[in-house]
Amino acid sequence: MIELKNLHKSFEDKEVLKGISTVFESGKTNLIIGQSGSGKTVLIKNIVGLFEPTTGQILYDGRNYVAMNKKEKTMLRREMGMIFQNAALFDSMSVLENVMFPLDMFSNDTLRERTKRAQFCLDRVNLIEAQNKYPGEISGGMQKRVAIARAIALNPKYLFCDEPNSGLDPKTSLVIDELIHDITAEYNMTTIINTHDMNSVMGIGEHIIYIFEGHKEWEGTKDEIISSNNERLNSFIFASDLFRKVKEVELKEELEHKK
Repeated sequence: MIELKNLHKSFEDKEVLKGISTVFESGKTNLIIGQSGSGKTVLIKNIVGLFEPTTGQILYDGRNYVAMNKKEKTMLRREMGMIFQNAALFDSMSVLENVMFPLDMFSNDTLRERTKRAQFCLDRVNLIEAQNKYPGEISGGMQKRVAIARAIALNPKYLFCDEPNSGLDPKTSLVIDELIHDITAEYNMTTIINTHDMNSVMGIGEHIIYIFEGHKEWEGTKDEIISSNNERLNSFIFASDLFRKVKEVELKEELEHKK
């Protein structure tokens, strides 16, 4: 679990985050949504320690990240897994070597044990047959699955995903969403996903926060978001064809029920 308490972040005289408080629960897919420039990227960068909040607390299972010293922060980062927007694989390394990279950096296991762990993770994302290929030899969707395998190699407690479906077709995006959701539940990780993809919101949005101009405008689940009366949230989500269609079906069913 990760808890934010009254989180503020300013750059010189510009306040970007304005008192955000929320709880990201373990075993659930937690989504951060919002328009470009809303502050959601700054928020996730504060959570993972790339930025230092101006004021407020970031609690990792009760441990205040902001108050930690350098050594304590380094130890905590070993409990984190990251999936970047562009997969961020090393082109000169094979798929297996990419997944082994964090193990080679931080694990004291033998080479055989590290290889076995990496192969297990690749098998978990159905890519064991591609272990000897290079990133340039596989599709974008496969690269994202390799990135997921690498992210879980050290068996993290916390998983952060920055636009994991960026650049993928809808079918492949669905595969990535389901994989992240299943792994989150399987390993009881605290997963936080920064996304623009409304299909992801409706598919795996077990806990969603909507950020507007630096503050938490709305919070709820994928089932609650459709019936929200928040005008700013509705303006944002109903720009998506998916949400318009869902709302149209909902209204039609409501009218038929009244007849």
